[in-house]
Order: sequence, then structure tokens, then C-alpha cells
Amino acid sequence: MSGAEAQQALLGSGELERFCAFLYRQTGMSYGEGKRYFVERRVAELMARRGDASFAAYFAALRLDAREMEALINAFTINETYFYREDHQFACLVRSILPELVARRGPGDMVRLWSVPCSTGEEPYSLALWLLENWPLVDAYNVEIVGSDIDTRAIEAARAGLYSERSTARLSQGLLAAYFEAPADERRRLIADIRESVTFTAANLFDAGSMAAQGRFDVVFCRNVLIYFDDASRLAAADHLYRALNPGGFLCLGHTESMVRISDRFAVRRLPDAIVYQRPLDA
Repeated sequence: MSGAEAQQALLGSGELERFCAFLYRQTGMSYGEGKRYFVERRVAELMARRGDASFAAYFAALRLDAREMEALINAFTINETYFYREDHQFACLVRSILPELVARRGPGDMVRLWSVPCSTGEEPYSLALWLLENWPLVDAYNVEIVGSDIDTRAIEAARAGLYSERSTARLSQGLLAAYFEAPADERRRLIADIRESVTFTAANLFDAGSMAAQGRFDVVFCRNVLIYFDDASRLAAADHLYRALNPGGFLCLGHTESMVRISDRFAVRRLPDAIVYQRPLDA
């Protein structure tokens, strides 16, 4: 960094390092000098909202006020998603995973599915739609779908169930007509039955207590988030995901992610529609 750039920087090198270390401890997200512009832009917006004249004043408030910590996390999370994203895994769910799971269950037994992080809800709602449309046994079991995210604004948006044309672009007109209300202000709202079929909660993938509070699941979708972590954070998250699964439960990651490079606790299952990861039945 040149002298002129250093004078213009919102955060000195020590401040940037201290801030990024603090954010890492809270979320597992790893930032540094290479992401200075991204970090400074968001910190500047947060400082302006509070009216802080200096980073020192903002950082002091951040460490003392839980609401400021929540605002910080919300500012740094990335919510890029849409309905039926990577839907080959949904096909895998109904063709391979669920038949294997319910073979050990009786009619009416609970099957728990978890989307974490769920962002603004497209993924867990996609699960609900896909099961209704493609799994003939959906009414034979007590299916619970939970969506969780560290971003409280995203959770509120998910509960509202209002989506843009971009979010719903992969859905057929038949699905839109069956499961969404008439468009309003260029957005569509999911019908109440679908909104009420998913429970939304706050959870931090990097925090063991936050994850454990959600209970155990049969299938966890944790897609396209581990790419934002460093090796230590990924290992911690993998441990929390392992503990979140019932023995025999399945984990679905994003197409660019692989648990093989993170942890050896999961069995790799190469199913016809997707590669997934399983907590062994005897573990």
C-alpha cells in the first residue's frame, strides 16, 4: 500500500487485522488485506448508521452491544440463492436418500431436514415443493423442514416468503400457479401452507452451542458456505455438522465443496444423482 493509500484507508493495518480476527472468532469467516475494500466498505456503512466518527468508537461499541454484533454479521453475510438451485441433490433426496432412511422407520415417524445456512429461504422452501411434487410418501411420514441462518434479516425475509422473478426463474408456471399467490409489486408470495411448512431459526455454523440447540437431523443441506472459511473453520464446522446428524444421516454440500478434504468422519456415498456424505450408522 502506498503512503497516499494508507492515508485514505479507513482502517490502519493493525485495525484491519484486529477487526478481521474479531469477525473470524465470531463467525469463522476469514478476511484480510486482500479483502480490504470489501471490509472497509461495510464497516464504513455500519459506522455511518451509528454516527461514529472513528473506527475505535465503533469497535468499542461493537464489543459491548449485541445488537451491533448482529448488524455486523448481517452486513458480512452473502445471500446468493434461488429456487431449485443444484436440484440434482433434491432428486437424490427422493430417489436414494429418503428411501434408505425410511426403510428403517415406520409410517408416521419423523423425518427431519435442515437447510443451514438457509439465506432468504429459497432452499428450504424448494425442499418443501420438491417433496410435495416428487415424493409419493410425503404424507406417510412426519416431515419437518428447518431453515437456519446467522443473518437475522435473511431469516425475517424467509418467513415473509416474498420472492422476485429472479429467485423463481427456474420454477415452472405450474409450480408458480400452485404454490404462489398472484404477483404483487413484481414479487410473488408463497401460499400460507408452504410458508408454514418450514420453521426458521437463528444458528451460527461456527458455534457449537448454536448448532446443538437445533437438535439432530436426518438430512442436512449445507451448500456453498464452507468456501468462505479457512481450514480451521471448515474443520470446526464439519464437526458441528457431524454432531447435527442422526447416525446414518446424510450431508449435502455445494458442487465445489468436498468433505473429503476437510474431515474423514463421514462416509462418501456416490449415489446416482449426487455425491453426498453420511454419518455412519454405528457412529
